[in-house]
Amino acid sequence: MTILVTGATGNVGRHVVNQLVAAGEAVRALTRRPERTGLPAGVEVVAGDLRRPETVSPAVAGVDRMYLFPVPETAGEVVELAVQAGVRRIVVLSSSSTVDRRSTNWAAGEEHLAVERAVEAADVEWTFVRPGAFAANTLEWAPAIRAEGVVRAPHGAGRQAMVHEADIAEVATTALLRDGHAGAKYLLTGPEAISRVDQARAIGAAIGRSVRFEEISPERYRELVGVYLGDEVVDMLLGYWADAERTPDPVLPTVEEVLGRPARTFARWAEDNAASFA
Repeated sequence: MTILVTGATGNVGRHVVNQLVAAGEAVRALTRRPERTGLPAGVEVVAGDLRRPETVSPAVAGVDRMYLFPVPETAGEVVELAVQAGVRRIVVLSSSSTVDRRSTNWAAGEEHLAVERAVEAADVEWTFVRPGAFAANTLEWAPAIRAEGVVRAPHGAGRQAMVHEADIAEVATTALLRDGHAGAKYLLTGPEAISRVDQARAIGAAIGRSVRFEEISPERYRELVGVYLGDEVVDMLLGYWADAERTPDPVLPTVEEVLGRPARTFARWAEDNAASFA
């Protein structure tokens, strides 16, 4: 059985590939840049772009199961190609924004729902993996931490239940390999709601260096990042962080229920990714 992993070099996809290889599965990895993947030996790496469905046809040939990275514009065509090729089980990387319908989250939720609907309409077993905030979002702090040992960001008191990407991947991998997950919509969080100030402290502990959180205004944050993130994304982030100050992220037991062990903490994520900040 060959399993296709799309978005194979992404924050979650790379973990999915590694976990499937560790389980002894035959893995085909779809990526736009096959020469730069750095994936384990034995993985069949194929060139393709989900935004150009015609390039995906060779990748789905002979595949029974697929991990689908969300690209809403072409999801229907990609899923149709997969089903025609014989894919019978699809696990979708979705988002908690599909059920968190705040105005600042609306666009992201609609995009992920479009992918989910395309898969639901197909004749396949499906599982939707819906994580909340990725712990990897804090990688935006890495340059300032490396250079100055400081994080400059707004809403430091906002408490987030950040989820480790390896946990997201392990839930997806479990659904790919084991029966009993068809039709599930798994909302995933980390095991604790931790403030942004304490996230910076945890990164400091992981790298053995004091990391200071310097509170800046939302307006200053927009000035710093708006040019390359865009107003829509900045609005979404600021709205989410402000909400997390008033009402901390809920902590859900889904990771432990699916995997039979506690979810990885943010401190564990910081240790696993210390090299990015050191």
